[in-house]
This record gives sequence, structure tokens and C-alpha cells, in this order.
Amino acid sequence: MSEKIVPTASAQIEKTQNAQAFLQLMRRLHFTIGLFIGPFIFVAALTGTLYVLTPQLEHYLYAQQLTTNAPGPAQPLSKQIDAALRYTGSQAKIAAVRPASSDTETTRVMFRFAESAPSETRAIFIDPKTLAVRGDLTVYGTSGILPLRTTLDYLHRSMLLGDLGRNYSELAASWMWVAALGGTLLWAVQRTPRRVRKESASRTQRLLRLRSWHSLLGVALLIGMLFLSATGLTWSRWAGDNINVLRAHYGWLTPAVNTQLDSSMPPMMMDEHAEHHGHMMHHTPDMPLSAAQFDGVLSAARASGIDAAKLEIRPSYQANKAWIVGEIDRRWPTQVDAVAVDPHTWRVTDKIEFANFGLLAKLTRWGVDAHMGILFGVANQLVLALFGLALCVLIVLGYRLWWQRRPAQPQQHPADTLIQAWQRMSLSLRLLLAVVITALAFSLPVMGISLLLFLLLDAWRWYRAQRA
Repeated sequence: MSEKIVPTASAQIEKTQNAQAFLQLMRRLHFTIGLFIGPFIFVAALTGTLYVLTPQLEHYLYAQQLTTNAPGPAQPLSKQIDAALRYTGSQAKIAAVRPASSDTETTRVMFRFAESAPSETRAIFIDPKTLAVRGDLTVYGTSGILPLRTTLDYLHRSMLLGDLGRNYSELAASWMWVAALGGTLLWAVQRTPRRVRKESASRTQRLLRLRSWHSLLGVALLIGMLFLSATGLTWSRWAGDNINVLRAHYGWLTPAVNTQLDSSMPPMMMDEHAEHHGHMMHHTPDMPLSAAQFDGVLSAARASGIDAAKLEIRPSYQANKAWIVGEIDRRWPTQVDAVAVDPHTWRVTDKIEFANFGLLAKLTRWGVDAHMGILFGVANQLVLALFGLALCVLIVLGYRLWWQRRPAQPQQHPADTLIQAWQRMSLSLRLLLAVVITALAFSLPVMGISLLLFLLLDAWRWYRAQRA
């Protein structure tokens, strides 16, 4: 009887020790993420909130370029394009055209020049009725945002520091989901008592109340943090490339129209974040275009079922490539069908319909648009803005909690080191965690590098503690 009890009791003790050591590890990791990564998440949340709140402001600021109140019928699209070409000069190369989607909107004729930044074009806004030039602005990406929101987008994505700055947003996205899940776990196992007497002025009671607010707010924001972290990583520089490789391997990429006029070519796949990666296509001009071709291509696309009010025509300067006419209304219900049209015969050579996308491709499209505050219009904007502000408050509460719990002596610390927690675990648990950590480090390189820095810092602290 005793022979059976001893191993069982020993296993139970080991299990308890592992659980305590794992919680200690998560507590220390949560503290480290909050202390060092918190500022990056704060900046990403604040700039993202500014971005989603400004579409209406942008429309007001650029009303001169975006709208028209001229009476009468609209002129043919070819005449509108000719007006833009007269303004820029006939040597300018058209990157895309967005016909006016209503009687009060202008047409965008977008040009790419040698000095244009990746994913940026110069848009000439044409009154479709009078053919007057209403404006000349730089626009960005497939969303076509104007200078104000372009600046906010760069601020959110890279802090205006170019490719180097993109590591900041990837760092924030890489760790936010870990902080969210770790904080939820800690809240579940060490909940603060619901009722704390307000008349108590003790330091402990104040800390308990502050921790309770921080924990409850974090749990309330859990789903949003996981969603924005996952979708944000798909935009990132290093992890985003790894995610695209994984999606391509399993066939999860969004389908795109095949522009090869030779029908034997295989279908193409599309990256929803091409403009953020700077992977927009640059064709070597080898064939002149005619403004009249846009009328024929547009008519062929409309006849094939491209019926959204908002659409974009992307010409090709290569003789063996078709033009693309795509719907660009990414609100709900999503209209992003596209066709490839031969600009000489007006024949539709290929077509993709959003309704036929695979589930994962649809979820990717919806996730990207929801992240940008587009999918559900104003409701989407308000939800993201409230989330962003609440996340900023959560981080501020975390710093306040850390400040109030700071030790009186510099050599003491409210959390043990990662190395101490690691040493208290069993060998089997350490091996399991090592496999998981290695996989994450290779998949999310910025996380892996920052984790190494965390470990070096803790090793230094652990060495000082051992000497003391």
C-alpha cells in the first residue's frame, strides 16, 4: 500500500512545484513585458486610435479634392483621363484610375513617378462633369488614404522611422498576445477580493484595488488584444514574411486574377498587405496606352458583373498582360470581385468573386479590414477607438501599480528572475517550454531577439543576487 502512495504523493508534489514555478515564470514575464514593451504597445494603441478616428476629418479637410457640386451629366471616363494627362503631361504613367462613385464625388487618376515612395501614387482629382482639376495629392496604398491619414499610418506602423521603425510595431504585436494571455492566467489564479473597504487607507488595500482594476480591464480587452496582435503581425516585416510563407504552403493566400493573356499560365495569389511591405508592382513600360481604352475596359467589366460603385482600373504597359478592374468597397457586405480584361478586344480573360473565396481567405480579408476600421463603418471605428483608449489606460494602470509596488531598496525586486523560475521546474516541463519558445523565436524573430535581451538582463540580476 505504501509503495503506491509514495510515488503518487511524489508526483503530486512535483506537479504542484511545476505549477508554482510556471506561475512565477508567467508573473515575471508579464512584469517584464509590461515594463519594457508597454511603451511600444501604448504608442501603437494611441496612433492606431488616431488613425481610425480620422476618415471623416480627412473627408472634411480634403473636400475640395474629393467632392463636386457641378450640375449636369458626367463626361466619359476617357475625357476625364485626358484632362488629368493634360495637367501632368503626356509622359506621365497612369498607375490606376478610380472613377467617381457618385454624382458628388471626383474621379482619381493616379500616377507613379520615379520619385514616388513604395505604395504611394500622385492622384489628380478630376471633376467628372466639368473636367476641371480639383486637386493634386499623394495617396497611399490600396485604401487610397490622403496625406493626413498617410502620416498617421506611418506613425502607427514605423514612428516615421522607415523600415527600422517597423520593428517597434512588430515588437508590440509580438508580445501583446503573450501579455494578454499571461495576465488573464494570473488573474484567474490570484483574483483580488471583490470588495475592498474604501475607508481603508492602507497601502496594501490601495494596491489590491489598483490591481483589481488593472486585471479586470485586461480580461475585458483580452479578445481585442488577441485579434489586433494576430492581424498586426500579418503586416509586420519579419513575422509577416513567415506568415505569408505558411499561408502559401497551405494554400491560404487570397486568390487574384490571372493577368497573363496566355490562358495556360497558372492562377495568381494576392497578398493583402502588399502596399505595407513595399511590394507593389513596377512594370517596365513597353506599350503606349490610350485614354479611350479605359472606356472599353470599364464597359466590359460592368457587363461581366463588376457592379460595385467603388472600383479601380489598373492598366498594364505590357502587351501580354491584361488590365485589372477590381471592386474596392471593403465594407460589409464586402465587394472585392475583380476581372482581367484584354484592352484590345475587351474580352474578360479571368474573374474572381469574393463569394467563392475560401473561408480562411475571407477571414483574412475581413480581419485586415476590421483592423483598419473599415469593415463595419462608423461602428467599427468607435469600437477600435474605445479599445485603443482602454488599452492605453490599462498600460498606465500597470505602470502606476509597478510604481506603487517598487521596492524601497534597489537590490530588492517585486518579482523573481526568469532564471530562478526556470530552475524550479522539472526537466520534462523545461524541455516542453524550450520547444515552444524556440518555435516562437524562429516564427517571430523580433520576439526571439527581445526575449534573449530579457534573459541576459535577468542573468545579470541573478548573478548579482548570487554574489550578494
